[in-house]
Amino acid sequence: MKTLRVSALAILILVNLAGAAPFAYVTSMGVDTGTVFVIDTATDNLTAVIPVEGWPFGVTINPEGTKVYVADLSGLSTTVSIIDTATNKVDAVVNVRGYPRGVTVNPTGSRIYVTNRYSVVDNNSDNISIIDTSTNRLMDTINVGLSTYNIAFTLNGEKIYATNSLNNTVSVIDTTTNKVTATVPVGDHPTDIAISPDGNTVYVTDSGSNTVSVIDKATNRVIATVPVGDGPSDIVVTPDGKKAYVPNKRSNNVSVIDTSTNTVIATVSVGIAPLGVAVTPDGNKVYVTNAESDNVSVIDTSTNNVISMVNSGKFHMNYPVGVVIGSFLDSEIADQSTTVTANTTKNSGIEETNLSSDEKNSVKLNNSNNKTDNSSKSNDSSTSGGNESRKNNFTPGFSLLGSLTCMYMGLKLSRKQ
Repeated sequence: MKTLRVSALAILILVNLAGAAPFAYVTSMGVDTGTVFVIDTATDNLTAVIPVEGWPFGVTINPEGTKVYVADLSGLSTTVSIIDTATNKVDAVVNVRGYPRGVTVNPTGSRIYVTNRYSVVDNNSDNISIIDTSTNRLMDTINVGLSTYNIAFTLNGEKIYATNSLNNTVSVIDTTTNKVTATVPVGDHPTDIAISPDGNTVYVTDSGSNTVSVIDKATNRVIATVPVGDGPSDIVVTPDGKKAYVPNKRSNNVSVIDTSTNTVIATVSVGIAPLGVAVTPDGNKVYVTNAESDNVSVIDTSTNNVISMVNSGKFHMNYPVGVVIGSFLDSEIADQSTTVTANTTKNSGIEETNLSSDEKNSVKLNNSNNKTDNSSKSNDSSTSGGNESRKNNFTPGFSLLGSLTCMYMGLKLSRKQ
């Protein structure tokens, strides 16, 4: 009987762990202020809305899933907001002394790397700001190239691959010395980037040439160029490494690449102007932000069909751009979706010399849309309902604690018997 009780309680814990579906965090530029929307990936329902400074753009989440980092793209903002996922509130704002665009966490979660479209520190040269996550302070900068857009880490965290959108290259950076060790020519206007789960292959979206460049990490050379849709904006590789998903913002679809052959095997129609993409840690679902549809498409990776469309409901998801998904509590799968940014902007205050022609058009279009959306936004900026909703969802830490408590009481009871 004692063994039966212990076994039953152990199974209960495992069930609780397995049921801990992660949450997706979507940056939405909003109208007067930006917001981050929280989606329960188990139900594909919005559960909370979090106001943040300015217009949130790049977003990443630490390996533990406890902190979400959001870059503010508005005007001359130089800040990154830090969200506590337990409370769904901003608990810190860090000045990176540059104008942030993309944001990425290193594999250990000890550092946050922020790509700046213009640097106040280094006399107009673009760089990467490094934040110490233990202190939430700026600790260093890396000078890279012209308009460094986004970065990705190798699995061991020893190298960074950074896309330089204005000179059509990818920089390879040694994280020990913070120095560029190699430069790889790629397609036109490279923006976003992802690395395969085995760490051997780097994928770069060339938004100006409508291709994906495939780089062999061992040689730092492009080994394949994959034609995709019009305006590839982001990329994510599934945890098994078999497929890559690329939103094409001007084609309103997603290209699915077979990574074994480096060919497109499917094209999935989504909303208008898809920008950001993320995959769940189990690899079953891909989430795509549709900026001009104000919603998120959910793709079943087994069928490559859209199975759900996350709408704003009582909230107003205005111009969603980036998305990131946390890990399952018991997952040992490397989450390849920790860094997602979008390849467009909504900010008339940003210096247009830093923007491509497509980005300038997106600015004008979204600013015109904002005039009609202002009234609805003013009623949806509160977090009270959203946070209460999230509290009713499964919270991995508390569920685990409850199960351990039950196990302890069961053991204690069995000893008395």
